[in-house]
Amino acid sequence: MTCPRCAGWIEFLPGITVYAYAYLFGLYLGDGMLSRHPRDVHRLRVFLDCAYPQIVAETRAAMGIVLPASSVNVLSHKTQNMAEVSSFSKHWPHLFPQHGPGVKHKRRIVLEPWQQLIVARYPGRLLRGLIHSDGCRVTNVIRHPKKTYAYPRYFFSNRSLDIQGIFCEACDRLGVAWRQDGPWNISVARRDAVAILDRHIGPKR
Repeated sequence: MTCPRCAGWIEFLPGITVYAYAYLFGLYLGDGMLSRHPRDVHRLRVFLDCAYPQIVAETRAAMGIVLPASSVNVLSHKTQNMAEVSSFSKHWPHLFPQHGPGVKHKRRIVLEPWQQLIVARYPGRLLRGLIHSDGCRVTNVIRHPKKTYAYPRYFFSNRSLDIQGIFCEACDRLGVAWRQDGPWNISVARRDAVAILDRHIGPKR
């Protein structure tokens, strides 16, 4: 199967490929990268915590769905407790045009029109990828003399203001209230907002 960008239909197909791409794009923006190899082949790599095998499996599945002609490999770095999910293809730069020299937070990250259509259609999948790569769901505990309160909240942390903006715009599309929590962090703490994210994300596993 050819690259969906080369085939010219990824903008229009409301199917499993676009659904998987929205998630994979979130992962790429968080902890993903492309590296160039001989003959203009590129390797997509997403770095994940081995403590969450379901996320590793979901990442592997998403890569395979987006470019089924390319094999997907998982390398476990035992000493670093890190899993590297990767795939080689000439087509990955077509699907991730944000690729460029240097780290993401030192260059502009702007969505192509076809990407804007996809993330508008599946903002929850994009947020799932972003949280799985650069976010977390934690339980806040507040202790008072007479009572202890515990409530869940989400954090997303990224040094790129552009990627923070992509995260916040997706939250806005779902009606998820968020607030800036320091220069790099976005917090989602309101009960109704957390409930919405729980339907799309939930605790990491």
